[in-house]
Amino acid sequence: MTFHVEIDGAATRLEVDRDGEHCRFRLGEQGERSAQLTEVEPGVYSVLLDGRSYEARAEPGEDCAWITIRGHRFRVAITDPRRWSRKGAGAHGPERENVVASMPGKIVRVLVKAGQSVEAGQGILVVEAMKMQNEMKTRRGGQVVAVRVREGETVAAGAVLATIE
Repeated sequence: MTFHVEIDGAATRLEVDRDGEHCRFRLGEQGERSAQLTEVEPGVYSVLLDGRSYEARAEPGEDCAWITIRGHRFRVAITDPRRWSRKGAGAHGPERENVVASMPGKIVRVLVKAGQSVEAGQGILVVEAMKMQNEMKTRRGGQVVAVRVREGETVAAGAVLATIE
């Protein structure tokens, strides 16, 4: 998969192929590298890269993640070109909002039904990914036009879960 990534304000391309804990990646024009990535606790990762071990701590930000490695803190914003974003669509305008899965997972709970009114920031459903449950929220108020998944269903990253109008 290819992503647009910004690290401390410097934009580049990130290509990633992940199979379990093993990850092959290419950052910008650099050569392909391999790493082993293990989540040891929520938000804390053990990274084995080029024979060296690193601890990486990830904290969610408003529009980014803050990654700390060996005392250095980096602002990292990753954009998946297949996903909807506030910049690419009018979250507060008359358009529809598609609530999408940010990563592969399993639908644990559906919190709304088609036809129901929702407010901005309201939980729409709960997705379990990487042994964590994440409540997916709408960015805009409106009416639920469609819920495209059901409890117990497995979804891919970028899958449309619900539509708000």
